[in-house]
Amino acid sequence: MLHDMPKELRTLGADIRALRKARGLTLVDLAASLGRSVGWLSQIERDISSPSVDDLRDLAQVLDVSVSSLFRVAAAAGEEGRIVRRDARRPLGSRKAGLVEALLSPDLTDDFEMVHSTFEAGATLPETVTRPTQEVAYILSGRLDVWIGGTCYHLRPGDSFRIKGEPYRWANPYSTTCEAIWVIAPPVY
Repeated sequence: MLHDMPKELRTLGADIRALRKARGLTLVDLAASLGRSVGWLSQIERDISSPSVDDLRDLAQVLDVSVSSLFRVAAAAGEEGRIVRRDARRPLGSRKAGLVEALLSPDLTDDFEMVHSTFEAGATLPETVTRPTQEVAYILSGRLDVWIGGTCYHLRPGDSFRIKGEPYRWANPYSTTCEAIWVIAPPVY
């Protein structure tokens, strides 16, 4: 039962449900992709059962997230679901070379997610991406080039931008890393 589970796993099911919904998958779709029953997946999402490490690997692969993004560091008493300490951020792993992302939101159950992104010097997203989201980003440090709908924007610290379901790509052709804060709705990780 939920109260018998370690605190760090109490919202694993909610995160899996949020990821499934963000990808437009039904319980039936995801269960079929995993070769598991709908009942098994439903119990995982309701935190009645805990997935094995192999199950987590399979879930991460089908949901296109890193396995590490499904693990959490236990929050201090009274902070769970509210506070994310710097050393307790969950890596998201976009699988794009040169991009390191960490979840700033306590979990994936809100209507949006907040992400800290670090773009290494020389990193690039060469292919244009379009996703059914609304995203706003703020550049903390460094510089970043972002193409939105085919137009290139050169961004510096203090600049921000918005993407509303438009095709985009990015590049950091500069010699220093770029750090940015992204807010994405609905959550995609």
